[in-house]
This record gives sequence, structure tokens and C-alpha cells, in this order.
Amino acid sequence: MEKGKTDDLRGTIEWLRSEGLLLETDVEVSPDLEITGVQKHLDGSLPILFNNVKGYSHLRAITNLFANTSVMNRMFGWSNDTERTKIISHALTHPLTPVEIGQSEAPVQEHVITDDLDVNKWVLAIQHTPLESEFTIGSGQSVVVGKYFKEGSHVGYNRMSFRWGNVGTFQAAPGSHMWQLQVEHYDRPEGIPITMCFGIPPAANLMAGSGFDYAILPKGCDELGIAGAMQGKPLRIVKCRTVDAYALADAELVLEGYLKPKDRRWETAEAENSGRQGKAWFHPEWSGYQGKAYKASTFHVTAITMRKPESKPIIFPLGVHMSDDNNIDTTVREGAIYELCERLQPGIIQDVSIPYCFTDWGGCVIQIKKRNIIEEGWQRNFLVATLSCNQGMRMAIAVDTDVNIYSMDDLMWALATRVNPKTDIINPVPGGIGQTFMPAERMTAGDKDWTASNTNFEGGMAIDATIPFGYEEDFHRPTYAVDLVKLEKFFNDKQIEKGRSFMNGWVKILSKTGQ
Repeated sequence: MEKGKTDDLRGTIEWLRSEGLLLETDVEVSPDLEITGVQKHLDGSLPILFNNVKGYSHLRAITNLFANTSVMNRMFGWSNDTERTKIISHALTHPLTPVEIGQSEAPVQEHVITDDLDVNKWVLAIQHTPLESEFTIGSGQSVVVGKYFKEGSHVGYNRMSFRWGNVGTFQAAPGSHMWQLQVEHYDRPEGIPITMCFGIPPAANLMAGSGFDYAILPKGCDELGIAGAMQGKPLRIVKCRTVDAYALADAELVLEGYLKPKDRRWETAEAENSGRQGKAWFHPEWSGYQGKAYKASTFHVTAITMRKPESKPIIFPLGVHMSDDNNIDTTVREGAIYELCERLQPGIIQDVSIPYCFTDWGGCVIQIKKRNIIEEGWQRNFLVATLSCNQGMRMAIAVDTDVNIYSMDDLMWALATRVNPKTDIINPVPGGIGQTFMPAERMTAGDKDWTASNTNFEGGMAIDATIPFGYEEDFHRPTYAVDLVKLEKFFNDKQIEKGRSFMNGWVKILSKTGQ
């Protein structure tokens, strides 16, 4: 499949427009609930470009960029979801090292600000839901290249709340790459030089969503290089103007500065006044629940660089727990889980899916094919390894190739008909490390603050819904002759279209396969 232009966000938007895959409006949109409200109305649909953002005449905003997987696949030239996962798995081990260019060549340094550093003035801050008490910035990606990341490169999402002009909170989930970096350099008095990049190339954006799959993406890996392999050419990086760090040269806007782990501040005034972590409302979380505010490290901005203001740099404000966010957080993760299983025993894993309702980091489905009796049992190794190597994952399911892993109905059918609750459900890592963004884990803290140090992980659930090798005939699915019997023999096109318009859910899938 021919791919779109993915070198930078602007090129991608032009390609989307040329293909008729962009919803665009010049009507003024407010960052206060309207951007995410529109996005939720059109969740799973086409990318949306807002050309007129209230309070930010120098910016544009895009959202829903990855909300639809068919659009995303076309963007990168992937023919289907399975091919996408396998190509990304290959990219994980074949990175294209980013290329450094001069500052005079970098689009993101066309305009440099070092004196007026009120971040909320320059960077679009939004309010997601009416419950939140303050506007936040979750659209930036942290970038670290070189010695602070074991000579590798990192790109990832970190939410921020700039309550103090050029100083904002910087939230890094316990165990994440940025958490690891802060632990190692915690006592560095001047802080850690990093950049927060906005409006980055799409492949880098997908890479930024990966996290907690560090057996495949350890500290020191080349995440920017992997993104380059995904887009088919190296990303470009540029040296910062005010700190010893790098930025993505083709980003739209960059915050340069120092991350200071010891300078911890509250994400909201409400949380600060209460003095309690994990209690006051914050923007929604990937798990599908309203988020909570915490005390976090701070990021001290020393410069803001961007493309020419008259060109209206583009910010990608991300609504959390939407299809857009889900696809960002799961696309590379699916490839990483595929790669993990392939390393354990090649040829058995066929595909990986993380359904939207599994909430990003909450679970996965692996599809396997046992070629002989000796391979019986590997599916359980895969399940336990996946749960152990993906921090906080609560459920992993293994199915055979006759199950459509992109259909929740097919998956539920497999669970209902192929799982022995006494022998096929495993609880592999009780007492391990989980995710405090899951309310079920927060509850283990009791009356204490809902922080990682006060919560316990129940250990996740591995479900083997595969057919025992040698018993395939006993689980054979009936197949009706839909490939031989043609509706056109009996009805005209209009009648067929009308008849199919009343079909919804599982029957639509089964009618195509004949099962």
C-alpha cells in the first residue's frame, strides 16, 4: 500500500487533506471543554484540524490523528492491522539512527524565545472534563538523547501543569523511562537537561505512546531510531539553544529546560490545599476513569522554540481514554508483545491485539498457532511473560487462529466455550508492581494516599483460551457455504444493501466467514 507523508506533522496534514481524510474548521474553538468535546463526539473518526483556537491566535490544533486505524494504516502504508504489528516488531530490532542537523536548518528553531517564558501563553493548555479545576498540558513528548539515556534515545508522553509561569509539574509514572532517568540523576543539583516537543512526526508520536514494555525497549534503546524505521527514513534532531540536549528538528514547538526531581510541587491548587495525593480530580486516565492529582517533579523552561509564528504551529492536544489515545498507547506495544513472544519461541505467535476496552496498558490478546504437540504450553509462557514484562497489565488472553482477535464477540465466545476456570486461568505475579492509575489498585491503599508506595498489585490474570493440541476436530467451527452461495442470484443490489443494513454486531463478522 502506498504510504502518506509522515516526515512531519504538517506534511501528514496536507496528505490527509488531499485524500479527503481531514475534518477542518475555521470556527473558533475553546480549549475549555470544546476541543475534547468535539473529539469525543467523533471518537474513532477522521482527524480534526482546528484553525482558530480561542486565546491562541498563533497556534492551530489537531486531534483524532490516530483515532481510526484504517486511516493510520493508510498513513504509513500498512495494508492491515496484522501487517502493521509485524512491521513494527521488525522496526524494534532495525532502528534507523536519527540524523543531527544544524540549528539554522531546523524548522522548529525558526523562532526562539528566551525572555517571555510564560508557557501557558505559548502552548495550548486544555480542560478535558467539567470535573477538573485547572487547565493542563498533556500534548508534549519528552525527548532525551545520549548520556542521560545510556547513549540511546527516548521519546514519551508526560503530563504537565504550568502553575508558575516557566515552571510546571512533570508527571512520570513509577517505573517508566523518565522515572528511571530521574532515579539515576536524582541528586544532580542543576537538574536534567531535556526537551518537551510538540507537534512531532507521526511515527515519533506513536513511539511516544509505548511504555512499560522494557524487556523489549530497555533504557538505552533507540526509540527515535525505531520511529525512523517505522516511517522509512531517519528522524532529524537538533541541538538545543539553551541546554545540553536535543529536540526533534521537525517538531512544531519545543520547550527546552531542566527536569528537577527534588523540586516537587502539586499538580493542582485543589490538591495542594488538601495535602493529599491521588484524591483531587485531574484529567481522565487511560484506564477509563477520571484521573487524580499528585505531587510531581518540576520542569523549568529555559527557552521556547517554534516554527515561524505566522505559519501557526500545530499542537496535538490529546483527549485521554479516546480511540486516538488508545491507538497511540497500543500500536507499538502490540509490536513489542509480538517481538517478546517471537524471541521466546519463533513461529508460534501470529498476531497481537489490544482492544480499546482493554484500556491501553490494561491487557492484550495474543493469537497463536501450535504446529505440533511439542509446542503445546508455549502459549502459557507467552501469557506469563507478557504480564510480567508489561507493568500493571491485568489481563492477557491467548486464542487460536480461528478466533478473530479484533472482534470482542468472537473473543467472548472463545472464553465462554474453551476456558476451564480451574486450569486455564493463571494469576502469575501477585505482589508485583502495578499501576496506580487503576482504581482497583488504589483501593489497596486504604486511608493512605493513593501512591505507588501504598498500593498492591493483585498479579493479573492470564487466560488460556486455546484448543489443546490434537483436539482441533472436537472444537471445529461450522462453516456455511457463503463463498459458494451468491446473494446476487436471488436479490438485486438494493435489496442486498437493505438486508445488510439491519445486521449489527457479531453477525456481520460471521456472515463474512460463514462461521
